[in-house]
Amino acid sequence: MSQAVRTKPEGMGQALSEAYDTALLDLDGVVYAGGNAIAYAVESLATARAGGMHLAYVTNNALRTPHAVADHLTELGIPTEASDVITSAQAVARLIAEQVPAGARVLVIGGEGLRVALREHGLEPVESADDDPAAVVQGFGGPELPWGRFAEASYAVARGVPWFASNTDLTIPSARGIAPGNGAAVEVVRIATGAEPQVAGKPLPPMHRETILRTGAERPLVVGDRLDTDIEGAFNGEVDSLLVLTGVTDGAQLLAAPPQHRPTYVDADLRGMLTGQPEVTEEGDGFRCGGWTAVAGAERLELDGEGESLDGLRALCAAAWTAAGEGVCALDGGKALARLGL
Repeated sequence: MSQAVRTKPEGMGQALSEAYDTALLDLDGVVYAGGNAIAYAVESLATARAGGMHLAYVTNNALRTPHAVADHLTELGIPTEASDVITSAQAVARLIAEQVPAGARVLVIGGEGLRVALREHGLEPVESADDDPAAVVQGFGGPELPWGRFAEASYAVARGVPWFASNTDLTIPSARGIAPGNGAAVEVVRIATGAEPQVAGKPLPPMHRETILRTGAERPLVVGDRLDTDIEGAFNGEVDSLLVLTGVTDGAQLLAAPPQHRPTYVDADLRGMLTGQPEVTEEGDGFRCGGWTAVAGAERLELDGEGESLDGLRALCAAAWTAAGEGVCALDGGKALARLGL
C-alpha cells in the first residue's frame, strides 16, 4: 500500500503467499488474542503453508520459550516447530552476548523465555542485583511478575550495570482487552534510574537480524497488527508488510501514519495472505481502489463510490499519505471512515 502510488509491489495481482517465500507473522493480535485463535487464522495459515510458503512466528513477547509457543500454536490447529518461532528474548540474548564476557551473569527481570535464550548463548541467568551481574535484561513477565523485580533491576542499573530490554511495547492484546506490555514495565525502571536500555525487539534492527538469521528468508513479508513495531520493523528492514485489522490498529491511526508506519498492504485478517491485493491508482486529484475514489480536500478526506469497505480504506490511505508526504496527515477522515463502517 505505501508503495502503491510509486512502484507496484509484488503482491498486486497474485496471492501474497505466492509472491513471498516467508511470512514473518506477529502472534498477539494477528494469530491469536489471549489463548484463542483469531477468526480465519488457522485456515488461512494452513492454506498458505500447503501452497509452499514458509511460516515463521515473530513475537516481541519474551515471556514464553519457542517450544511453549510452538506447542500452543499446534494446540490451536497450526502445526509448528520451535525452530519456526523467533522471540525478542532470542534477539536480546544475542545482543547481550556480543557485549559481555562468555559465561557472564545476567540479572533477569521477566519469564522463562529470557532464561532459555540466555543459556542458549552460554550466559548465566541470576535473580539478584547482588549476584554481580554483567548486564540486566528486562522482558515481559506476565501479570504475576512481582513488583519487587523492578526494584531489583533498578538497584543494578543505578550501579551502572548495562541495561537491556527485549522490547518496549507499551501494550499487549489479551482475551479481555488491551493490557500493559513490557514497555510499561521498562518505564518503571527508567523513571527510577534515569537510564536508557538497549532494546532488541521490533521495530529495531536486532530483531530483524535475528529473524533473517533463523529463517533464511529471501523474500519475506512481515504480517502484523501494530504500526509502531511490526510495520516500522518492516520499514527498517526494507521489506514489504501486511497490516491486519485484528489487533490494536484502527482506520484513523492508519490514515495518520507517518512514512515508517505505512504498510505495503492492508487487510481485515489473515485471509489477506491468500489473495492478490487490489491496485490503487491515481485518477485526477484522487485515488481509486475498487469502486471507491478518495480525495484529500482542504480540511478533510472525501470518499465517493461504493463497494468493499477495505477498498475504500486503501484509497483513503493513498490520498492521506500522498497529501502528508513525509509528515502526518492531519485531515479529518472520520466521516469517510464512518461511511465504510470503520
